[in-house]
Formats: sequence, C-alpha cells, structure tokens
Amino acid sequence: MNIKAMEKLGAVILSCTEFAELYLKATLAPPDTLTGWSLDDRDPQVIKKLMPCYAWLYNYYFRVKTDGWENIPEDQQVLLIGSHNGGLAAPDMLMMVYDWFRRFGTERLTYALMDARAWQLLPPLARLATQVGAIQAHPRMAMAALNRGASLLIYPGGFRDLFRPYTLRNSIYFAGNRAFIKLALRYQLPIIPFISYGAHSTLLVLTDIYPQLQQLERWGLVNLDKFDLEVFPIYLGLPWGIGIGPLPNIPLPRQLHTRVGSPIVFDRSGQQAALDQQYVNQCYDLVCELMQQQLDQLVQEEETPKREH
Repeated sequence: MNIKAMEKLGAVILSCTEFAELYLKATLAPPDTLTGWSLDDRDPQVIKKLMPCYAWLYNYYFRVKTDGWENIPEDQQVLLIGSHNGGLAAPDMLMMVYDWFRRFGTERLTYALMDARAWQLLPPLARLATQVGAIQAHPRMAMAALNRGASLLIYPGGFRDLFRPYTLRNSIYFAGNRAFIKLALRYQLPIIPFISYGAHSTLLVLTDIYPQLQQLERWGLVNLDKFDLEVFPIYLGLPWGIGIGPLPNIPLPRQLHTRVGSPIVFDRSGQQAALDQQYVNQCYDLVCELMQQQLDQLVQEEETPKREH
C-alpha cells in the first residue's frame, strides 16, 4: 500500500471514529436536550468534526458531481428549497449540506427544518443533526431562524418525497406543502432550488401502500397513530433486501449529481402577498414548474449518451 492510499485509509478511520464519538454523545444526551427547539444547539465545532466523514462519502462512496453554486449570493439571506430522495438516509441532502459547509464555511448561519417525527424515529441521529443545524419543522422555529438573519434549508415534500416510488424519481413532489412560499414572500427572500440526480437509485421504492393501510385503519385492523409518517413504502435496498415500511436504510453507492438551480424571485412580496392565498398558490405552481424544468435538464444531461469524439 503506497503512502497516498495509507493517508486515505487513515482519514477514513479518523472520520469514522469522530462520527462514532459524536453519535455516542448524542445517544447519551439527556432526552430533554438537543430537541430542535433551540437555535443555540447548532455547534460549528461538531460540524467541523463531521466534515472528514462527509468528505469521504462525497469523494469515494457517492463520487458526487455538482454545479450551480455560483447561483447562491455570498452575503444574502436565502431560502434553500430541495427535492430529496433515497429514504431516511437522504444522501443527496447530506451531500448538498457538505457542499454548503465546504464552500461557505461553518460560521455562515444556516438552519434546516426537520420533521418532528425524526426525533421519535431516530433519536441519536436527530440529536446529532440538531448540532449541525436541524430545527423543528414548525413555523415558530422557521421564523426565529429567519429573524436571526440565517438562511433556511427546507425540503417541503418531507417523508412522502423521500419515499416516492422509483417511477416518480424525476418528478418534483412537494405534497402540496405551501408553507415555504409564505416564508419566502413574508421575508422577501429568493428561493434557491436544490435538485439532484441518482439518489433515487440508492433505494428502489417499488410502491407506497399507505392508502391501503388507511383503509385497514378505518376497518379497525391497524393503528397508524404512533409513527404515522404518511407513507408506507415497499423497497429494495440495504440492509433489509426487501424493506417494508419507512425503515432506516443504508444507501447504495450510486454516483450523485447535485445542482443548485437558478434563483426564483416573485413579482410581489411582503406580508400582504403572503396572506393572498390565490397568489401563494400561483407562486407554488411557479416554483414547482421552474424546478421541474431544471430537474428535467439535469436528467437529460445525465441520460443522453455522450457523443464520441
């Protein structure tokens, strides 16, 4: 083994050790801490310790290609809106977050909204994510972050987007969630789209049987109350082989192509615009349309055979 290979191996071992230590600390943290209800739990030092682990995944596991970062203003507060894939592992989201920190540093104030059910489903990872900047997906926390001058990362489609079937892999799907539009209008912020290609192949979602489970619940045969994620997929992936339900997963090592899309700015903004439901609906449709166009372009670039020279 040459010196370069040994250095890479050493970096992998170090990053895994750092992650294991941070994960253990998050696991042992008191249950009433790192809950996502405080902006002060974000810890730049924890982010810096995680960067080598992110870097190894970025460079060697997912072999990420990325572009479009010039679309993000250096000194302006923005609303980052993404469509994500790949189950609870969400590899494209993690790689976008790594790229953000790599390019803008850990001190540029940024938070990410995370579904409250993540703290129930994956408590240690959720607590660790809190230290990276995850906060509860609640209007109070979103506005508190924006009032502090932070940029905000939102994946409006949530679990339903994460587990959408493979046949919908190239579709923008926000499940009708328009709350991010109201934030953009109220705070007069540009929307910066985050899109990706390849992450949906890290977990092959065959179908979603949630509607069938809802019918069984109406018949009194099942109870969805405890961990109702509004989705119940059947998928092929690691480590289960065939996974049934929104189980944690290990993503397959598929190459990812992430892209920061062109900014989206609305004609009207401000409090009155945010209260105009018809206008909010129009803005929502516009964002979905423009992001779909940008995703279609990315898909075309990836799937069109390269010309031989």
